[in-house]
Amino acid sequence: MLSYQFDVDDLADMRFGCSPLLETATSLWALAAPEKYTLHLPWVRRTRAALADADGLDLVLLHQLKVRGSGWIPDFLTPRPDSPLPDVRDELRRVRATRPEKVLADVRAAYASRRLPAHLAELAADPRVLRDAVADALERYWELAIAPHWPRMRAVLEADMIHRSQLLARDGAAALLTSLDPTAVWEAGRLTLFVHPELDLSVAVGGRGFWLAPTLFARQAISPVGADEPPTINYPARGVATLWETRPQQPAGALAELVGAPKAALLETLDGPASTTELARRMGVSASAVSHHLAVLHRTGLVSRARAGRLVLYARTELGAELASGDGRHPAGRPA
Repeated sequence: MLSYQFDVDDLADMRFGCSPLLETATSLWALAAPEKYTLHLPWVRRTRAALADADGLDLVLLHQLKVRGSGWIPDFLTPRPDSPLPDVRDELRRVRATRPEKVLADVRAAYASRRLPAHLAELAADPRVLRDAVADALERYWELAIAPHWPRMRAVLEADMIHRSQLLARDGAAALLTSLDPTAVWEAGRLTLFVHPELDLSVAVGGRGFWLAPTLFARQAISPVGADEPPTINYPARGVATLWETRPQQPAGALAELVGAPKAALLETLDGPASTTELARRMGVSASAVSHHLAVLHRTGLVSRARAGRLVLYARTELGAELASGDGRHPAGRPA
């Protein structure tokens, strides 16, 4: 059970951030057990090929940091974001600056009563050596496994943050918090999630700030396992199924006849907020072509656009969603 107690000020200080280092660490789950992460199989195949010829990577250490059985990862590997879009170099600097005694304590807390594997135990004899070895391995693994795909990953994560922010503005904090996981319960200022049989954490946010971070590789909400860690929930992002798509199916029916096949395909592909670059990648066409069609769809009220950091994200409007659904109804409920 994971439980956080909020007061009014805690709710007012709730923030979002996405972490490249979090994706780096949690992607090890998919790499080790791809049968449980079928949506990521294209990434798994590419990454295994990239790692096969990699020099200077202690992959054994990285896999041992993911505790067999529980799947827990030491907290110091994934520091809480300190901005909505932190740079991985800054996050790696924070890992390298972690106090040696915390490194060792976090590793032992993640393993709980389990015995440390031989390679990890050998490095843990000197926590400074362990910290530096972990930071080096994370950096090299990031370069090989995550960095080549980070722009499209970040686009999905940013789109999710926009969606959740809209949910917060429209329906309030309780609706937002209970949307993070199917087990989430909100009652009397307390958020409870029943996400892991070995996790029993109940703490007050207590003015320490509360951050929500979407992640692509978690199958349920996760959190630091230490009671003294900054209050954070990392939750499954929306839109993961679109992450590795390359080309949508050819649109059929009246929508393609109405707006043309390219714009119909774009409207059907836009099932969640996405950038021009991401849409071009999914459809296998140039970004300039996508930009032209989006401009037309925007002028006709079928898509909306909003800026998120460095990106402009597009989403279907209500009218666009009705047309893409192909149900033949007018958005106001009258026959078309």
